[in-house]
Amino acid sequence: MAFRRCRNVYGIELPYSVNLGRRVIVEHQGGIVIHGNSKIGDDTIIRQNCTLGIRHLDQPNAAPTIGRNVSIGAGAVILGAIEINDGCVIGANAVVLCDLPGGTTAVGIPARIVNKKMS
Repeated sequence: MAFRRCRNVYGIELPYSVNLGRRVIVEHQGGIVIHGNSKIGDDTIIRQNCTLGIRHLDQPNAAPTIGRNVSIGAGAVILGAIEINDGCVIGANAVVLCDLPGGTTAVGIPARIVNKKMS
């Protein structure tokens, strides 16, 4: 019942099986679809119209793993069993199909890394 209420009222498909970290922020409601096997780390920000899902129909459990302190831009799509490491920024409407090292910014279709934070 809670899943259907969240989906119908807020436009967010968030199955109970998602491994959701603490203090995850959904900045704007609407159009968010998250695969049930996804993992989302602490302090992550998810904006409207984002999709975290599978890439191939023959791999129904291959969902993304999102690290801590990740910022996901509006309309971003993250597909497949990939890892988005801690501190990454994903630009609006980016389509991420491969792993991202920590502290990087990725933009475009398909997403490419445009800079890396210095530690």
